Amino acid sequence: MSTPHAGPGSRHRDGGPVTLREVAEVAGVSISTVSRILDERTPPSKSATAQRVRAVADELGYRRNVFASNLRRGATGTVGVLVPRLTDAVMAMMFEAIERVARQRGYFAVVATCGDDPDAERRATETLLDRGVDGLILATARLDDELPASLRSRGVPHVLALRTDRVSPSSLGDDETGGYLALRHLLDLGHRDIGVITGPWFTSSGRDRRAGAARAAAEAGVALADDRILAVGYGLQHGIDAGRQLLEGDSRPTAIFAANDNLAVGVLSVAYSLGIRVGEELSIVGYNDIPLVAQLPVPLTSVHTPFDQIAANAVELLLGESSTQTLVALPSLIPRQSTAPHRPGQAPANVR
Repeated sequence: MSTPHAGPGSRHRDGGPVTLREVAEVAGVSISTVSRILDERTPPSKSATAQRVRAVADELGYRRNVFASNLRRGATGTVGVLVPRLTDAVMAMMFEAIERVARQRGYFAVVATCGDDPDAERRATETLLDRGVDGLILATARLDDELPASLRSRGVPHVLALRTDRVSPSSLGDDETGGYLALRHLLDLGHRDIGVITGPWFTSSGRDRRAGAARAAAEAGVALADDRILAVGYGLQHGIDAGRQLLEGDSRPTAIFAANDNLAVGVLSVAYSLGIRVGEELSIVGYNDIPLVAQLPVPLTSVHTPFDQIAANAVELLLGESSTQTLVALPSLIPRQSTAPHRPGQAPANVR
């Protein structure tokens, strides 16, 4: 029989593994049928369908993903999800999206929190594993975190969500593109003196959103002043502190890109306390587009993160149904009243 060949061994020419989904598509059967036929623990079927599936698998060079197979036949049917905190709207939305997708696939998702402390993260991970979860989705990965490497060495099925260490399977938004869209929007409105408040430097999201903003500025020939770029945490208080630093001096930027909505809301509160009219004298862009920001007195322009798609991709990676190690979902900019064209010559409200 003639079928497309995936190249030598069990990987595509681009290096990705051949998946059950691809075997199923070529053979014209369901993924569950392919999984059952290729399960080495059961006696091989001699049916015509089984022979066709095995022939397709051989031709494509499929090899069983041991981690994913262990997950699919796990004893508990549960997936552990680790987040820093559920008081953070982004983390709560991420867990809820994962729980919905897992439930649709026949799994039950349980969550543990660990703050930003690597030791607490390891303890929470071991607690989840001790309780028999069949795999882990981590929304906590720091670039300097040793936990993913430990899980890889132990053969524990896992996926990183929203952030990546560039090695473990990862499902995230395209943060570099998101940062680019945010700053490009402000530049297109005529702003040139722009403040940027990034997330923590130990996160891929913080670095990538800053990199995207820098790319947009470079394309426009605009230099972002070093004293206008602040790397802080992702909490509301971090936004308040950064907002004071940028807005309380004798001069202030005409626009600010805050790399998550908590930071942007913090800046909004500082602007309000200083009598600065957001959407007139100051433009602000946030990131993630949590539900709250559209309901503010001045609705916030924000970069929308597709949490449902990221969750679906994470579960797909955990089940070994993707031919790549990293799946990236594209963000989109949602303009609202917090951004407006720059009006040259307008004096800052706090220095009149």
